Amino acid sequence: MGTALRIGCNGIAAVALIAMTSCGSSSTPATGGSGVAKETLVWSDEFTATTAQSQPNPLNWTYDTGAGGWGNQELETYCGWGATTAPCDAANPSAYVGNDGYLHIVARTDSKGNFTSARLKTQGLQSFQYGRIEARIQIPAGQGMWPAFWMLGNNITSAGWPACGELDIMENIGKEPGIVHGSIHGPNLNAGNPYSLPATASFSAAFHTYGMIWAPNKVQYYVDDPANIYATFTPPATSAGGTWPFEQGKFFFILNVAVGGSWPGPPDATTAFPQQMLVDYVRVYSEPGP
Repeated sequence: MGTALRIGCNGIAAVALIAMTSCGSSSTPATGGSGVAKETLVWSDEFTATTAQSQPNPLNWTYDTGAGGWGNQELETYCGWGATTAPCDAANPSAYVGNDGYLHIVARTDSKGNFTSARLKTQGLQSFQYGRIEARIQIPAGQGMWPAFWMLGNNITSAGWPACGELDIMENIGKEPGIVHGSIHGPNLNAGNPYSLPATASFSAAFHTYGMIWAPNKVQYYVDDPANIYATFTPPATSAGGTWPFEQGKFFFILNVAVGGSWPGPPDATTAFPQQMLVDYVRVYSEPGP
């Protein structure tokens, strides 16, 4: 997450090479007029709940917790589900699934100036390689907000970052309300492109779909429509002098809202709290068949 360094790592092509672990949704093929399968939904979280504040599915999500800046000079303390150690508050969870059908990631500040938020991840639970991956999200707004939807290599525990690889499907910093960024990171490899809305428009005003088409030796990012590709990365063009780490295995998801940091800067007097990122779904599709 970020356009430069970070500590704590953290399609549509021809061959279906999705790899996954643990529990996923039932496969649901998408078919064209001929009835020939184009894609198969191999996993999703649709964030359904019957209560106002439910725990995110523990078969899919765990948490990074704590403070310390996360290598980016961030200001928040990340709180897991049920955390009671101050400044976390179990009565006001930083991440929950509502009966509105959304995952809520909530950034708050308290009377002492402490910031809290959440950083959910599927590490050790769900991981994937290749395919079309997307999430429908409404991001927060305000100076100092840093929402992100991204992936890290499963081998982070052995290889570390950046050798594990990082795929930033969506990042936004609050001072750029009409811009999101898609980027890739690896050893001596930092590449990214912005995507901009028309002048005066803001991503926080509505839900948008943020997606990646990941095939062998190619990563592409899109907004709202898989045909609306705004960034394409391939090894010859982007990794001269660096290492392309995206063929070495499966990657897991991270959804988080950071507060402050070296890229967005801190919140200021114009920043309203609480702020939240709403996630309608996260879906993983296989690549289309012939």
